[in-house]
Formats: sequence, C-alpha cells, structure tokens
Amino acid sequence: MEQPEVLLQIAAQSEFEAYPGVTQQKGYPGIRAQAPEDYSQVLTEFLEPVMRHFFAIPEELGLRKSICAFSLTTTPSAELGPLQRTPHFDASTPHHMAVLLYLCDEKHGGTGFYRHNATGFQQINASNREHYLDVYYEEINANRPAQRYFDNSSAEFTFLGMIPAKFNRLVIYHGSLLHSACINPAISLSSDPLQGRLTLNSFFDY
Repeated sequence: MEQPEVLLQIAAQSEFEAYPGVTQQKGYPGIRAQAPEDYSQVLTEFLEPVMRHFFAIPEELGLRKSICAFSLTTTPSAELGPLQRTPHFDASTPHHMAVLLYLCDEKHGGTGFYRHNATGFQQINASNREHYLDVYYEEINANRPAQRYFDNSSAEFTFLGMIPAKFNRLVIYHGSLLHSACINPAISLSSDPLQGRLTLNSFFDY
C-alpha cells in the first residue's frame, strides 16, 4: 500500500472482537476488526488479474470474497486447543486464495508451510481430504500436540519454509496448503495493534 501507516492508525482506533471458534479453541487464535471497505475494493481490483494470471484461475469462474479483517494473535500458548497447535489448511477447493497484508515487522515471525509426514501431503484437495483428516485426527488423539504455537518440524509435520513478516508485505497463497502462523509469543500476543502481530486477512474463492 502507498500509505500503510493509515491502515495501522485505523486499526488502532477499531473495536476488535474474538474470531468465531476461539471459545471452542478452534480457528484463528485471536481477535479481529473489519477493515475499511475502500481497502477491500482497491485490493480486489488490483489482485483479481494478478491471481487469475499467476495462479491459472479460469476466466469463467466467478469471485466470492470474504470480508477483509484486521487480525491480532492474542491467545496465550497455554490456552490453545489441539487444532490450534498444528499446521492447518483453510479450504480444499482448488482456487481458494489467502491474501495476507503484514502490518507488523520481522520480529513477529511470519507464515510457515509444512508437509504432513505420514501422508506426504503438502496441499489438501477434494481427492485426499478425507484420508488426510482421518490420519490427522488419529495422530492428534494418540499424541496431543505440544502446548505451543507451531513453528518448526515435529514428528508429524516437516517445516518446508517461511514467508517472514515485513511491514507492508502482501502475500498470496493457496488456502489448501498446510500452513501455520509462526509466532513469537514473548512479544506478539498483544491486543494493541501498534504493538502486536497485526495482519490484514482476506480470502478469495473461485
């Protein structure tokens, strides 16, 4: 963005609420506030041709888009549920795109990507979803994940790489990829948008 500081100030003045599923220890472990509508419009106009070109999205497919939300990771490690302590995927559809604008800097980690060791899957689609989830839940029930934010490899997942956080960096990736927010819990779990791990999250599906 040409003036990302403006978004930061808007976030600082916004009223945040818990993400759906937080009380059930599922989903994004933090709070959110709706971003300005003009940001959503500008983002869509800019990214539509970019995503269609670089991700080979057929022209005939229509766009469905989520709201754009400021997001702050705030849940203490000790309060994370099992599903929040492993890599996840957002959707198994082929053209579901996650768009993330970092409004924080490198000290707040980034976004990591993983391979599931037992199945070899890095990406979950309609053909492998049921098999992956069967194995995944069997593993979780047999061996609860460590009580921490996931970052490096474990017996179940291999760390493949990370996109580091950088202020005003925008990243796009398939929501079907196994991924996790890499968190620095010592400094990142703040509800203050000027201090915490602030991102602006959007999802596009075709």
